Amino acid sequence: MLIHHLALRADWADAQATGAYTWSTRGVTIAEEGFLHGSRPDQVEGVLARFYADLDPAELVLLDIDTDLLDVPWRFDPVGDDEYPHVYGPVPVAAVVAARDVPSYSDK
Repeated sequence: MLIHHLALRADWADAQATGAYTWSTRGVTIAEEGFLHGSRPDQVEGVLARFYADLDPAELVLLDIDTDLLDVPWRFDPVGDDEYPHVYGPVPVAAVVAARDVPSYSDK
């Protein structure tokens, strides 16, 4: 299954150098939060609008994570009236099957 994660481009570059992505969300590590915040495809736009709207889209990258390639647990957890995928440990770079540019708000 593919899940998605919005990442700062600099954090993704660091992960490529070290072999693992260790950020839960903007400014918070997986070690601090306990898990990586992920999204289903239909949730990405809402997460972008709620938590990253103040950033230039060029500062972000959308990571496509193949859960079959993870070596740590993951699951859907309830958040409000919905469920979001959470990954419970660092994400190996090999589990990120694509890193895509985030479209600017003017592209929508």
